[in-house]
Formats: sequence, structure tokens, C-alpha cells
Amino acid sequence: GSVVASYPYDDSPTHRPTGVYSKSADDEVFKYLAKAYASHHPIMRTGKPNCPGEEGETFPDGITNGAQWYDVEGGMQDYNYVWANCFEITLELSCCKYPPASELQQEWENNRESLLAFIEKV
Repeated sequence: GSVVASYPYDDSPTHRPTGVYSKSADDEVFKYLAKAYASHHPIMRTGKPNCPGEEGETFPDGITNGAQWYDVEGGMQDYNYVWANCFEITLELSCCKYPPASELQQEWENNRESLLAFIEKV
């Protein structure tokens, strides 16, 4: 996991594992929605999630194009965008896939304003 808002495309024409910006026709809209979420999240907005084992990983403005981060062929986010015209972003909310119950209240606090801002934009 990480703490970042990712947007389409997750797949790239070259299928290189990482580093290929795969721009969609609605790239600016996706960046706008991703930034709306990230800018209200206290960790995400820094662009430095500081996850164990990935301490050097950074995301400008707390967002990333999916394929630029890592290529995912056949992902649901891209499928829904191409075939159902759904504008989805993927929210990575924690370095830990299954945070302990004792951390859930803090996770809610970290995401509440982001969720409200995102809903207002949608």
C-alpha cells in the first residue's frame, strides 16, 4: 500500500513496469479529482507517504498517474473508464493493507475532509 490518489490510465501501450505516463482523454479531469482528495489529506498532500521499505517514494501533490507509478494491465479502473464511461480514481489510504482496529479512528480523521471535498467535486 501507500498513501496516494491514482488516476487512469493504469496500463500503458509499452507495458513497461513503471515510469510511463499513460494519459487519458480526460487527464485534466482525473488530476483535478485526485488533487481534490489528496489536498485535504494530511499525509497524502505531502506527497511523502513514508511507507516502510519505500521511504524514498514520492508523489507530487499526493497524486500519480497509475501507469507512471506501476503498470497494471486489465485493471478495473481502466476497464470502467473505457467501457462504462465511469470516472474512477484509486485511493491508496494506508501503507498497511489491514490496519489494526486501534488505528481506524485516526484513518477516519485523515480521510473525512478528503471524502467530503471529493463528493462536492463529483
